[in-house]
Amino acid sequence: MQFNAQAVRSQFPALNRPVDGGNPPVYLDNPAGTQVPQRVIDAVTDYYRTMNANHGGAFATSIATGAMEDRARTIAADFLNAPRPEEIVFGPNMTTLNFGLSRAIARTLQPGDEIVVTRMDHDANIAPWMRIARDGNLVLKWADWDVETGLLDITSLQAAVTSRTRVVATVHASNALGTINPVSQIAALAHSVGALHIVDAVQSAPHVPIDVQAIGCDFLLCSAYKFFGPHIGLMYGKYDLLASLPAYKVRPADDTPPRRWETGTPSYETWNGTAAALEYLAEIGQVYGADYAGQFPGFSGRRLHFKTAMTALTAYERGLVAALINGLQTLPGVRIYGITDPAHYAGRVPTVIFTLEGRHPRAIAEYLAARHIYVWDGNYYAQAVMERLGLEGHGGAVRIGIAHYNTIDEIERLLAVLKGI
Repeated sequence: MQFNAQAVRSQFPALNRPVDGGNPPVYLDNPAGTQVPQRVIDAVTDYYRTMNANHGGAFATSIATGAMEDRARTIAADFLNAPRPEEIVFGPNMTTLNFGLSRAIARTLQPGDEIVVTRMDHDANIAPWMRIARDGNLVLKWADWDVETGLLDITSLQAAVTSRTRVVATVHASNALGTINPVSQIAALAHSVGALHIVDAVQSAPHVPIDVQAIGCDFLLCSAYKFFGPHIGLMYGKYDLLASLPAYKVRPADDTPPRRWETGTPSYETWNGTAAALEYLAEIGQVYGADYAGQFPGFSGRRLHFKTAMTALTAYERGLVAALINGLQTLPGVRIYGITDPAHYAGRVPTVIFTLEGRHPRAIAEYLAARHIYVWDGNYYAQAVMERLGLEGHGGAVRIGIAHYNTIDEIERLLAVLKGI
């Protein structure tokens, strides 16, 4: 069955809220955070109504919270194809989780050990490693990317990895360029020298199937609010590493994974909301994924539904990003950064950045906002990308980020307004 964006839009209250008495706004700010279906809103409020308590108690609401924890971990493990639920850690956001992870790993490193990062990453997968490198007299090395193609320079990455490398931190899909990196190849490269591979999957999680076992990474981090859930982050980690690394925790806290990584009392309402967001995605697989089931032998049940759901969304979004890029290329003075060759659209997510000659990116964003089209401008914390492009300090670029609830009509509306500039 062909994916029907109009059918799913009815589940998102924000997408059906007119502004100024007219049409709803066009949400193309999705890489910074997506809208949520009604079931997520209901799950957050239902937690407060029916089970608002800390876990570990002998009373009903605490027991219900513990059961909800287990359920949320299980469905998140299914989403990422993690071997076991105990390998899923929840936290405030990907950035906070990564700082905690880097701090723990730092205690296992020696002066002169090397860490490899890329100039394609969001700063949340650069700054934590820069910080421990500075604090521990470690060597930070950079892998580059090609400005013309938007692709990670694998030769540069291979040259950066040596026998002293202990950590390789890379993005799965760039939050600026949209490029999807060959993370399984990178994991194998890291492991060939005994290094850990840490993956930032924040931008890939809403768009493509993620399989931590197929990737082979040691840790993978993402954020529920990027895949139609509440503001919370989650981290997959191999169980033995979660158990052995010196996580920072208070003394009375559980010292077994995953709780040894979850400091303090969590925002349980967002766990419940995350489970609801993932159930929404699994249902997409049930409704629209039958044609893709044959691509995933060995998978069944909810894990198969996640695979087919994300494959269906990938196919639909690829048509939208093609229309967007084609339309932008007809506008005088527009320069798109990243993959623009239709033959290589399988190597990108539907996030597109561009500049317009003679117009500041902020002015373009404001022009669109005045017409109820929401996009981002600046560097979106992809500072290294903007530095590589020579745009840092000059307003960065305009970013358009498509989600599966966007439509071809919205893309055409955007392009028509841009022509007015």
